[in-house]
Amino acid sequence: MKKADLVAKMATDAGITKAQAEKALAAFMAATETALKAGDKVTLVGFGTFSTISRKARTGRNPQTGKEIKIAAKTSAKFSPGKGLKDLKIKAAKKK
Repeated sequence: MKKADLVAKMATDAGITKAQAEKALAAFMAATETALKAGDKVTLVGFGTFSTISRKARTGRNPQTGKEIKIAAKTSAKFSPGKGLKDLKIKAAKKK
């Protein structure tokens, strides 16, 4: 499902226009991003939790040359599914 498909589904299910649904989705994404940048978690009970994870600086290896490289420390976003998503019965995707 692409963003446009999600917006259309949200609009239909909520009985609002696509423009309003797109605004709501953009507001959710912006609020989540702001909270994560501030170091907060965003928890949607039954759906999941958005949080951050810090990775330490480390030494890696360039696979082409075998030469050691330094990998900088960074903070990334992480999503942990809640019970509602974990308990979903999802059909296996058919390979084309």
